Amino acid sequence: MLSDHELRAGARQGWIRAPLPIADEQFQPASLDLRLGATAYQLRASFLPFSQTVHERLGSDLGQSDLVIDRLSLEAGATLQRGSVYLVPLLESLDLPPHVRGRSNPKSTTGRLDIFTRVITDRTPRFDEIRAGYMGPLYLEVSPQSFPVRVRAGLSLNQLRLLTGQTSLSDVELARVYGEAPLLHDDEGRPIPVERALFNDGLCMGIDLSGASTDGLIGYRAHPNPPAVDLARVGHYDPDEFWEPIKRPARDSYILEANRFYILVSKERIRVPPRFAAEMVVYDAGAGEIRTHYAGFFDPGFGYGDGGIPGTKVVMEVRAREVPFMVYDGQTSFKVWFERLRSRPDRVYGVGLASSYQHQTLTLSKQFRR
Repeated sequence: MLSDHELRAGARQGWIRAPLPIADEQFQPASLDLRLGATAYQLRASFLPFSQTVHERLGSDLGQSDLVIDRLSLEAGATLQRGSVYLVPLLESLDLPPHVRGRSNPKSTTGRLDIFTRVITDRTPRFDEIRAGYMGPLYLEVSPQSFPVRVRAGLSLNQLRLLTGQTSLSDVELARVYGEAPLLHDDEGRPIPVERALFNDGLCMGIDLSGASTDGLIGYRAHPNPPAVDLARVGHYDPDEFWEPIKRPARDSYILEANRFYILVSKERIRVPPRFAAEMVVYDAGAGEIRTHYAGFFDPGFGYGDGGIPGTKVVMEVRAREVPFMVYDGQTSFKVWFERLRSRPDRVYGVGLASSYQHQTLTLSKQFRR
């Protein structure tokens, strides 16, 4: 995975292009924030262009398109409604070398607001994956699920990573890295020995229902009919208008209601050393019909900083599908892939770089008052 100074070099060489200058704050330790363009198209349904360009799939006459319902200007801002699907051309486009591919993921704030987002490229059968050597525009599918959200041109909802070669670590390699410096710690900051760690095509982590580090709260559940959230406002909203706090249950279990959105927290604290990045992935579809994350990318230095941070809790965006689902304290709910960086970033998460979530526990998105 390319680190920040390599991403900057790629931008200078024209791998990443934009009609407006790429701002310094867009460069993260191993990713680049992508910006919304000036227009959003409300769609009848999600889609993939497959063998066509996105423009060809939508049609040159949007008034006659079988996909487009409406066109919204984002120049002064617009409110995207819950349950609707929007397509936004991004400011950034790509002209990648043949050996460089891309991958995208929602930013942490995007996931915690239950905004479902995916990047689409021309002639692709998959979301969020950008083939090596791709040259063309980038589009973002946006579908708010729990809250109406107000967005405007230039806002970043997603991040782009560039990769080359084999990036992911095998379980054997990951266990070796863990043995050199523990990647998981408990609530008291004590390292969890490698012998107690569970590896299954990634590092497995559980759910915390104890409320031990969160004043007896185990999570938040989104209200069914909340007001709109303006993503440009930071520390502005009263959480009680949008979220119902969930107190520690009398037993070591809790039932998630079907199709309700929850913010929960991991049992363990995780550290990502500066020479790696990490990503949350589904543990096992057969382990329960729940989605445990929307935004799950950890930049180098997350929970690590300059080496003095004994891990950071992982905030989980959770939704039970179709039926209520009971979860247990400590139950494995997701796993984390670790990926190699080609070189150490100039800046790591929490060191010389502002970070909203480096010391998080059960933390809502930055729009809400702490």
